[in-house]
Amino acid sequence: MSTKTVTLSNGQQVNFRKPPRSSLLLSAAAWIVGFLFVAPVLWMILTSFHSESAAATNPPSFTAPLTLGGYRSFFASGPWPSLINSVMASVVSTLLVLALAFPAAYALSIRPVRKWSDVLFFLLSTKFLPVVAGLLPIFLFAKKVGLLDNIWLLIIFYTVMNLPIAIWMLRSFLAEVPSEMLEAAEVDGAGLILTLRKVVAPVVMPGLASAALICFIFSWNELLFARVLTGTVSQTAPVYLTGFVTSQGLFLAKVCAASLVVSLPVLVAGFAAQDKLVQGLSMGAVR
Repeated sequence: MSTKTVTLSNGQQVNFRKPPRSSLLLSAAAWIVGFLFVAPVLWMILTSFHSESAAATNPPSFTAPLTLGGYRSFFASGPWPSLINSVMASVVSTLLVLALAFPAAYALSIRPVRKWSDVLFFLLSTKFLPVVAGLLPIFLFAKKVGLLDNIWLLIIFYTVMNLPIAIWMLRSFLAEVPSEMLEAAEVDGAGLILTLRKVVAPVVMPGLASAALICFIFSWNELLFARVLTGTVSQTAPVYLTGFVTSQGLFLAKVCAASLVVSLPVLVAGFAAQDKLVQGLSMGAVR
């Protein structure tokens, strides 16, 4: 690694190390790959501000006049019931998952039960089955008990779907909790509930935030089961988006505007939780 000497205004000389050429190439490659992933999203945002005629041109036009017609058309179509259903299904199922996964992960890490590895393998094995293979049994069960087109069916399903993932994620975080903290809590006379709420939860807050974010995203983006198990009353936002593909054609500008609006809750949740995702597990945990 070469060095470069720079003379400051006060006459002091400072040596700076130049990064190697391989590091610069890797940085450039990372920027290119990142741009390739972001480019479709940027194109969707730009298209959402075009008219339908400008959005349908081939090749695409970068200089077409901007308009809010796609957003007006989307909000005029009445998307609020579907958006409310998605918020309710995602938020409630995520809260239920955290309420169930936190004590389960505690039992599998800090206070391990017998044959805890077999329990973890069983939880992981529930994800081996292809999602579509469980579609017909769940549909027949929901029809039998009268839960078709009911938002609570999706809440229950999303909770069961995300619970194994949350338990695995939280267990890895809880396994790093210092045992001295738990021993100090026992010495102070704290019970299990108080220990979980006052001692363990603040330490593993990054894990709780990441698990909640993952569960929220999976629930919000789920389409297959929501498409089959819902109709009009409990229709979610992803299902509502499929209604823009009609026999009259695909209204590209309107679809891009709707997709951007539907994606905003996930983006906002990600930015809101990013500070928790990067915090150290034991930060500020010293007695």
